[in-house]
Amino acid sequence: MVFLSLNLLIRARGPDEFWRKRKIFKLAAHYVGRRRNCYSIAIKNVHRALVYCTQGRKLKKEDMKELREQRLEAATTEHGINFATLKEGLTRCNILLNRKSLADLAIWEPRSFKAITDIACTRAKQDNLRTTVDVQVPKNVIVRNLIK
Repeated sequence: MVFLSLNLLIRARGPDEFWRKRKIFKLAAHYVGRRRNCYSIAIKNVHRALVYCTQGRKLKKEDMKELREQRLEAATTEHGINFATLKEGLTRCNILLNRKSLADLAIWEPRSFKAITDIACTRAKQDNLRTTVDVQVPKNVIVRNLIK
C-alpha cells in the first residue's frame, strides 16, 4: 500500500486493526446482542471476563489447598495423631512427601497412608516429641535408626 501523504499514513490503520478486533470478537462470540457485535462494548465485557478468569484461577488454587488440608486433618485424626506430628515424623525419617501427595494417599490408598502414619508415629515417639505423649505406637513398625 502506497501512501502519498503523511495524513493518509496516520489514518490508515491497516490489517492489524482487523486481526486485533477479530481476537476480541472471537472471545465475545458466545455473548448475546451488542455485547457480541459492537467492538467498544465487546472489548469491555471481554476484559472484565478475563479479569474474573484470572481471579477464578487463584481462587481455585486456594480452594484445592483448603480441601487438601481438611482431608489430611481428617485422615490423621482417624489414625490418632495430628498433622504436625505426622509431618515432623516423616521429616525425621527422610520421607519427603508434600501435602498434595499425602492427601491423595489418604483418599485413594488408605492402607499406604496408614503405614506412613505408623512410621511417622513410631519415629516421633522414639524421638520423644511432646505431641506424642498419648499416642499408641504400633508394635509391628521398625524405623531405620530405631536402635541408637
